[in-house]
Amino acid sequence: MSVTTSDDAPVAARATPAGRGGFSLALALRFALRELRGGLRGFGVFLACLALGVAAIAGVGSFSRALTDGLEQQGTTLLGGDAAFTLVQRQATPEEMQLFTGAGRVSTIATLRAMARTGEGAGLNSTLAEVKAVDGAYPLTGTLALDPPMPPTQALAETDGRFGAVLDPVLAERLGLKLGDDLQLGAARLRVAGLIANEPDLLATGLGFGPRLLVSLDALNASGLIQPGSLARWHYRVQLNDPGRLAALTDEVKAKAPQAGFEVRTREAAAPRLEDNVRRFTQYLTLVGLTALLVGGVGVANAVKSHLDAKRGVIATFKALGAPGRMIFAIYVLEVVLIALIGLLIGLIAGTALPFALDAAFGHLLPIAIAPSVQPAALALAFGYGILIALAFALWPLGLAHDVPVSALFREWDEGAPSRPRRTYILLTALAILALCALAVAASEERRIALYYLLASAAVLVTLRLVATGIMAIARRLPRPRSTGARLALANIHRPAALTPTVVLSLGLGLTLLVTLSLIDRSLTRELTARLPDQAPSFFFLDIQSTETQQFSDFLAKEAPGGKVEVVPMLRGRLIRLGDRPVEQITPPPEFAWVLSSDRGVTYSAEIPEGSTLVEGSWWPADYSGKPLVSLEKEIADAFGLKVGDSVTVNVLGRPITAEIANLRKVEWERLAINFVMVFSPNSFRGAPHTSLATLAFPDKADEATERSISRAVTSSYPGITAVRVKEALAEIGALVANLLLAIRGASLVTLVASVLVLAGALAAGQHHRVYDAVILKTLGATRGRLLAAYALEYAALGLATALVAVLAGSVAAYAVVVGVMKIGFAFSLASALGAVAVALVLTVAFGLIGTWWALGQKPARILRSL
Repeated sequence: MSVTTSDDAPVAARATPAGRGGFSLALALRFALRELRGGLRGFGVFLACLALGVAAIAGVGSFSRALTDGLEQQGTTLLGGDAAFTLVQRQATPEEMQLFTGAGRVSTIATLRAMARTGEGAGLNSTLAEVKAVDGAYPLTGTLALDPPMPPTQALAETDGRFGAVLDPVLAERLGLKLGDDLQLGAARLRVAGLIANEPDLLATGLGFGPRLLVSLDALNASGLIQPGSLARWHYRVQLNDPGRLAALTDEVKAKAPQAGFEVRTREAAAPRLEDNVRRFTQYLTLVGLTALLVGGVGVANAVKSHLDAKRGVIATFKALGAPGRMIFAIYVLEVVLIALIGLLIGLIAGTALPFALDAAFGHLLPIAIAPSVQPAALALAFGYGILIALAFALWPLGLAHDVPVSALFREWDEGAPSRPRRTYILLTALAILALCALAVAASEERRIALYYLLASAAVLVTLRLVATGIMAIARRLPRPRSTGARLALANIHRPAALTPTVVLSLGLGLTLLVTLSLIDRSLTRELTARLPDQAPSFFFLDIQSTETQQFSDFLAKEAPGGKVEVVPMLRGRLIRLGDRPVEQITPPPEFAWVLSSDRGVTYSAEIPEGSTLVEGSWWPADYSGKPLVSLEKEIADAFGLKVGDSVTVNVLGRPITAEIANLRKVEWERLAINFVMVFSPNSFRGAPHTSLATLAFPDKADEATERSISRAVTSSYPGITAVRVKEALAEIGALVANLLLAIRGASLVTLVASVLVLAGALAAGQHHRVYDAVILKTLGATRGRLLAAYALEYAALGLATALVAVLAGSVAAYAVVVGVMKIGFAFSLASALGAVAVALVLTVAFGLIGTWWALGQKPARILRSL
């Protein structure tokens, strides 16, 4: 047998069946499978991290696809017909109705916000309701489920001068109503005929701030709420005689009524806003799952490194028998890939089952019936992410196995071992990372967000690694404490093979995400509650008829002496052209898509509105009578590339109004004063029917009793006017935001769980080194208690340093999101910071001491013999 110092040169040619310097892939696979016969000991965290991240990505993708499939399959039911045509502030003309009736059955629906009330005088009780008035053909498709069961026409029929009404159970609870009780809607008397158990077209008519009140069109007409300019939406649902003529109908309506201003939806996109929100939330949750996988990648690297450290003797034996370094790499990369496939399979099975489990557990709570099924595309994406993460984090330590020397047979550790692998393996690692980035960008619908995410992830990982290096450097330069335990703890932080980089990387990312979400939550809550401007109005009043504007202002002045009343005209308009571009040909930035998606509130004014600052152009004179002019909000103008002198065309009441942009304004929306994206010159809408919007503000604020008294007085004297208390509206918004943040935090816990798993695995793997420390120190007289105290101090210091870094990084990230994206004030939360510190200390100390206890229990004799 010949011996050579080159690890790639064979000791005996017979040991390498593929020939001198080569290796057999089949032989490498045989060795990998033989090693796996011993079980997966040490790969628990490896498997758990991969399975968790892959399950999250596969489950989110599968559930999203199930939801969108449900929307597609039930498009006709959700929309209430094959097509829906919507107008604002006006009904369709007879000529427009003929376009619909000639194509099939038609159902007319009106929706608006109004005050539902019971009682009179001091006993008056009222609340905001989303009113939906329907005709006898409703619903064209689907079933309106009522409690007690009955046909809609029977429930909504007029009996003894009272119109039937069916209520959302929440509305009945707020007003204390039961079957047969009376309530008022405007001037109409209603009778509670039943409760709504299921509204088939709920998503089509939209969700509002108030609960549903369903009445007949006759009841709405009797209420007196429909006046010229009233803010009502009129929906015309069409069930085609020939379903194949859907495109022909929409084309015919556009051709024969081009100026009508219809908002058109079809069964093929029954709930486009919901679909957009599902896509956005799916992308967010997919990135959360990918973050969990990135954190888990640290666990993959730790597990592979720990496994290879334990196999140093085996690898050295292979080398002594002539195996080349590439053969060693092949054996263990195949072994890691096979183990990764097990984790991926577990994750894919869990992700596939998630939509079925959610449908079984919560399907009855969803507004639509989802269609869970096996989604190959979602599973393939999750598999791709999982295998690339595994390779990206495993190839580096696997490459180091190439250069394990034969001398490892004779000594446990080689301090001169290289810290990085050969250039080939560095290149392979880089290729895996590039492939992962390419997949993330290609699979994202908003590639800009995916690029930002990748850049942020890379920055965070690099920053955490630099922080760990900095902590070790600081610990190395600190004065040596007098206490033996403190000196040992400090040395362990910067020693070779220290746990510092692993703890900071694994725990830091999860804690950073947790702090970020907590601070965003705190800032939103403060913005919606604690930071109400001093001059914020107490009330908004909607649907004030132009003929009673002055009378209503005088009424408020009498009921609320000292209050400040502001009244402005209000119409609804839909943008149809920006310059010479039809809006159908414009792809807006995602954050400004709402500007073109539906109608917008517009007004006219001779003066600059309060809360607005002119930044470009000039305001028109009070007696201006030239061509229509418009003032546009600056940020929106910039988003669409509009400038002073350009034109915009708005459809108002079926009439296109083209106006020149005279100036741009910066609007202080946070003041909650009346303001609009578009403010026109007064001559633009001369003679157009409209309503007014009013606010009531108190310089010294009003107490609860005063606000409720004013609300009762307005509802009693002006039943057609909708009174919205700002505090109640913000409470509703706050509840919605709180639920959304709760869902986001719940989903983001996947990342924190992955961080905990990686931390536990890293600390457990690090105990292999602790065994030698403990044996030597115990031989020199150290007690178990003193060693535990020293290790506890080390873990506490690492946990505290990681927590401080997470608080700082999370605060910066939250500030960027809150101020840069949400455009609101940032609020720091000391409770969130202390919570992160507590979590870090508990996790690091607890997991560290659990493993250390095992290390301290090892018998010295066996360990000393191997040194």
